[in-house]
Amino acid sequence: MSVGEGVAPPAEDVSVGAIGRKAGRGLRWSVAGTLATKVGSFATGLVLARLLAPADFGVFAVAMAATYFMMHVNDVGLIAAGVQWRGRFEDMVPTGTLLAVACSVACYVACWFFAPAFAELAGSPGATPLVRLLTSVILIDGITAIRVAALQRRFQQDRLVTANFAGFVVQAAVSVTLAAHDAGAFSFAVGQVAGAAVTGGVILVVAKVPPTLGLDRAVAVRLLRFGVPLAASLGVEAVLMNADYVIVGRLLGPTALGFYLLAFNVSNWVPGVIGMAVRYVSVAGFSRLSEGVGDLAQGVQRAIPLMIAFVLPVGVVMGVLAPALVQVLYGDQWLPSAEVLQFLTVLMVVRMVSGLAFDVLIGAGAINRAFWLTVGWTVALVPALVWGTKLGGIQGTAVAHAVVAVLVAGPLVALTLRGLGIRLAPIGSAVVRPVLGGCLAAAACLAVARATDFAPLLELLAAGMAALVTYLAVALTPTQLRRLATRVRHPALGPGSSTTEEVR
Repeated sequence: MSVGEGVAPPAEDVSVGAIGRKAGRGLRWSVAGTLATKVGSFATGLVLARLLAPADFGVFAVAMAATYFMMHVNDVGLIAAGVQWRGRFEDMVPTGTLLAVACSVACYVACWFFAPAFAELAGSPGATPLVRLLTSVILIDGITAIRVAALQRRFQQDRLVTANFAGFVVQAAVSVTLAAHDAGAFSFAVGQVAGAAVTGGVILVVAKVPPTLGLDRAVAVRLLRFGVPLAASLGVEAVLMNADYVIVGRLLGPTALGFYLLAFNVSNWVPGVIGMAVRYVSVAGFSRLSEGVGDLAQGVQRAIPLMIAFVLPVGVVMGVLAPALVQVLYGDQWLPSAEVLQFLTVLMVVRMVSGLAFDVLIGAGAINRAFWLTVGWTVALVPALVWGTKLGGIQGTAVAHAVVAVLVAGPLVALTLRGLGIRLAPIGSAVVRPVLGGCLAAAACLAVARATDFAPLLELLAAGMAALVTYLAVALTPTQLRRLATRVRHPALGPGSSTTEEVR
C-alpha cells in the first residue's frame, strides 16, 4: 500500500511472507547503514579515548543520560504512532507534525531550567552547559519525527541510512577536531548537535512529506491515545538504561563514570548495530503482522530464537575476552573498564531479546503491557544499582545490572509475550542448541585465552575463533552446517536460494 492510499492492503500483503520480504529488505539496509556508522563511530571512539581523559567521558555521560531520556519522551510516541497509523497517512501529517514540534519545544524549555538540578544530582555540577547544549537535538527530532515515521512505514530504510551516515560524517569530523584542540567533553556534544542537524536536514528532503501544520482534534486524540502511554513507557525505559550513569556519577565521581561509560559503550556495540537496525523495521513489520490472525505469534516465534542465536556467541566472546579487548583497543589506562564489561555482556543479551519483545508490543498496540514491563524492570533495578555500586564500585553496578536482567527482566518478557497469546514452547525448543553452544563456546574460549594471555592480540584472535567454531558446531544442526559451508564456498548463491533460507 502506498502512503497516499486510504485503502486497507489486501490480505496477501499482511502475510508473514510478504511482510517478511519487505522488512527483510529494510533490515538489510538498516544493518548495512548502521554497521557502517557504528564502525566509523568505533574508530572515532578509539581516537577520542586517546585525546580525552576518563573524566571527560564521565561528564559527557551525564549530558548523554539527560539527552537519552528526552529523546524518548519529547515526541510523545508520535513516530511509532505514525508507523502504525490506520488510514490515510496524509490526514495525520499536519496534526502529527504540529504536536511533535510543540512537545519538543516544551520539553527543551523544561530541560533548560532543570539542567542545573540534574547535573547536581549526577555529581557533576559543571555539566550544566553541556546538558543544555546536547539536549537541543530534541528540537531537531521534533521537526523530523513524522518524516521518520513515513520512511519507516514505507520500509524506506535506505533513505534513513543515507541521512544518518551523512550526520555521522559531520559529527566525527567536528568531535575529533575539537578534541585535538582541547575542547574536552564539549567535543562530544558539539559534534553530536552538528551531526543531528545534518541528519535532520537530509530527512526533511528525502522523506518527501509536505511541510504542513494543522490541528485536527480527532486525529490528535488518536495519536496521543497511542503515543502518550508509549512515551511514558519509553521514558521509563530511558530511566532504566541511564539510572546507572546518575548513580555512578553521584557515588563515585566523573572519572569512575568515564570508565563505566566506556565499558557500557563497548557492550552496546551489538544492540547499537543490530538492535537499532531491527527497530527500524520491526515495529512496522509486527504492526502489519498483527492485522492477520495468528501471523504475529508465528513471526515472534521465528524472530526471538534467531535473535538469541545471533547474539549469544558475541556475548560469550566479549565477556570472556573483555580484558584483552579493552587493552588492545583502548590501552592500559582503560583496563578498569574490563571488569565492568564482563558483566554488562549479560545485560546486552537480555536487552536484545527484551528490545525485540518491546517492539512486538508496540507493533501489536499493547502499549500498557510495554509500560508495565519497563516499570517492573526499573523498580527492581534502581535499588539494586545503588546497593551494588556502594558495595562493589563500578563492577558492582554491572553485577547488579546482570542479576536483575536475568532474574527479573527475563521472566517479565516471557509473561508479557504469553499475555499476548504467544506460545513460548516453540521458542524454548528452538533455543536449546544455541544456549548449549554458548556454554561450550565459553569454556573453549576461556581455555584458549588462558593459554595465550601473554599476548592480548593473539588471545583475542585464537580464543575468539575457538569460541566461534565451537558455537557453530553445537548450535547448528549437521544439515545447517553443510548448507552454511556451501553458502560460504559459493557466495554467488542468491539470497533467495533454498540454502540461505534453510540456514536462516
